[in-house]
Amino acid sequence: MTNTSRLWKVLAALMVVSFGILLYFGREIYIAAPPIPTAVKTTTGETLYTREQYDMGREVWQSVGGHQMGSIWGHGSYVAPDWSADWLHREATALLELWAQRDTGKAYADLDAVQQAGLQARLQQTMRRNTYDPATGVITVDEDRAQAMRQVDDHYMRLFGPDVELNTLRAQYAIQQSPIPDVKQRQAMMAFFFWTSWSASTNRPDNTITYTSNWPSEPLVGNVPTTSTYLWTFISIFGLLAGVGALAWYYVATHGQEPAPQVPDRDPLSALKPTPSMKATAKYFWVVTALIVVQIVLGGITAHFAVEGQGFYGIPLAEYLPYSVARSWHLQLAVLWIATAWLATGLYIAPAISGHEPKFQRFGVNFLFTCLLIIVVGALGGQWAAVMHKMGLELNFWFGHQGYEFTDIGRFWQIFLFIGLMLWLLLVGRALWPALKARDDSRSITMLLFLSTIAIGLFYGAGLMWGRNTHLAMVEYWRWWVVHLWVEGFFEVFATAVIAFLFTKLGLVRPKTATNAVLFATIVFLSGGVLGTFHHLYWTGTPTGVLAVGSVFSALEVVPLVLVGFEAYENYKHSYATPWVAAYRWPILFFVAVAFWNLVGAGLFGFLINPPLALYYMQGLNTTPLHGHTALFGVYGMLGIGLMLFCLRGLSRTAYWDEKLLAKSFWALNIGLALMALLSLLPMGLLQVQAAVSHGFWYARSAEFLQQPLLQTIVWLRMPGDVIFAAGALMLALFVFRFFVGKARDMVGAVVQAKAGQPAGLGR
Repeated sequence: MTNTSRLWKVLAALMVVSFGILLYFGREIYIAAPPIPTAVKTTTGETLYTREQYDMGREVWQSVGGHQMGSIWGHGSYVAPDWSADWLHREATALLELWAQRDTGKAYADLDAVQQAGLQARLQQTMRRNTYDPATGVITVDEDRAQAMRQVDDHYMRLFGPDVELNTLRAQYAIQQSPIPDVKQRQAMMAFFFWTSWSASTNRPDNTITYTSNWPSEPLVGNVPTTSTYLWTFISIFGLLAGVGALAWYYVATHGQEPAPQVPDRDPLSALKPTPSMKATAKYFWVVTALIVVQIVLGGITAHFAVEGQGFYGIPLAEYLPYSVARSWHLQLAVLWIATAWLATGLYIAPAISGHEPKFQRFGVNFLFTCLLIIVVGALGGQWAAVMHKMGLELNFWFGHQGYEFTDIGRFWQIFLFIGLMLWLLLVGRALWPALKARDDSRSITMLLFLSTIAIGLFYGAGLMWGRNTHLAMVEYWRWWVVHLWVEGFFEVFATAVIAFLFTKLGLVRPKTATNAVLFATIVFLSGGVLGTFHHLYWTGTPTGVLAVGSVFSALEVVPLVLVGFEAYENYKHSYATPWVAAYRWPILFFVAVAFWNLVGAGLFGFLINPPLALYYMQGLNTTPLHGHTALFGVYGMLGIGLMLFCLRGLSRTAYWDEKLLAKSFWALNIGLALMALLSLLPMGLLQVQAAVSHGFWYARSAEFLQQPLLQTIVWLRMPGDVIFAAGALMLALFVFRFFVGKARDMVGAVVQAKAGQPAGLGR
């Protein structure tokens, strides 16, 4: 049996086992999810909240932005509070104050340490006791707790209403004035907020930990890391070290055994003539470039809301573009432009691989492009209309804002996009079919490319697995199938296969070497990547088994990244393999940047927050966008740009190719991203961690903490990196514009001749 055959068998077995475990724990999450009560009542029989209010309240929360306006269970945005933690702390302090005033006639803060400790013990006994009755579905609270809940309820009713006394606090939270005008809807959202807090402070039946495994950190109610959190943190670190050692040993033992390829004297792709469907992908790259610029502008606006709250340098922007809309668009456009770049690459490369142009392929490419434009405009417009209260809750689910980060477009647009991905799969598959049937050295890598295409098309469908009233724990389970498996998983496999295929076609890597390398990389990555999905679900109402599996396998996700330096070096060497390769230098260097940010963004900053004990204190703090920015743009964004440049190079051999402009764009994007991370996101995140450990998670996300002069200065320190980064994006946009409309000239020939020390025939 060949090495390639063995690798295929290992990959198949890995997928069966990994997804079997993933689905098994999906069932366990469904069983162990915190119960949603039919009603919340006092011991005297007064009804505080009903199930109908809970259902409506969650939809209200979704319609005004959901995760984009603060967070729930640590998932969401970072300017407004985490509502679960904020409610929990406010209710706890209100109850302590009630008891202190009634029992001693003093404020709680004026009591001595012994008296405070006694009240805290009473508080923990009261709030951690599980009073949910499975027979009736009712949660019962005593009169004192009900009074504390009413105080918190009143605060939120005024915060989300028109109360002018809270204008300053709303601005500090980057919430527009009177975000929920309807009193009934505001009251319903309080039922949802209470339940998320109740789940975080109430012990599971016959257990001493809460439904959210004692998250968030809240010393007043006894929320501290569990024994399992400590145990599996140590085991995950051990697994990481063992995996790194094993992979390093394997690399040393096997690297360099294959003979180096004989690099061709001239570019093998120079004779490639783009087909009509390949040429039709050009418009996709126009859109990619435009979306990059718009997305970065929205990122700047979103960041500025953290210091001005409801305006943009004095302009009352929140009246027309609230923070929750700006952030929704910023995140959604990031996914859309990266996905569009990769979809266009698939459409471009499939006929190039097979040499076959199927009938009506160009029409299909153009039709899909039209559909994507409709989806982008319709989905983003629907989100704005929902937040601005231009549609009801029924329409909101289908056409407005679903409220879940990265998957927050309306269900109709989700279905439309899924159908579009199925069309993309059909277009790529029919163009690849002749190559899939061929019995040559490239067949395995082509097969892997096609299988990743199938996975990309199908796995977005996980976002259709929940409905309007699906339990929040199950929504989070399926949502991370999309965010982690679709974006971070199978797009990675697709991109790895595409890059390897490009290098084989350029004659820089042997097909067999590339095939085995891609298969091995896929196995190593997915061995941790599939079950590593669970590290997003530690505190979302899941059983301890999720924490155990997620901690170990999320650590293994980092293992292959320790060797990306070698990958980067190999890619960099390719750019100097022979003079004609200079024409591909900048696309290759973007791939080098991918390897760098894979190590830093996905590896270092990712593992910083992955172990359970670290994530217990870091979830929902700026350590998360630190990882998000450096991994999403640093890895997938740079990869999308690199693939786009490769396709542009193939679309025209004589178009205006400005090397100097590309160089400036490359360095501005990378330097800007590094400054953004190191000057602002990292120090902000670490200071928040210190606050969370010292005072509780609520404090790290409070206006009291975030509005301090030092913290506001750190927010402003994003500006140098943001400006440089935006300049890099604008230079990239200018490059693409000049590529398509600039004066045609043989830049490839000029660069090659210059590198070879020959007089250039046509200079710039």
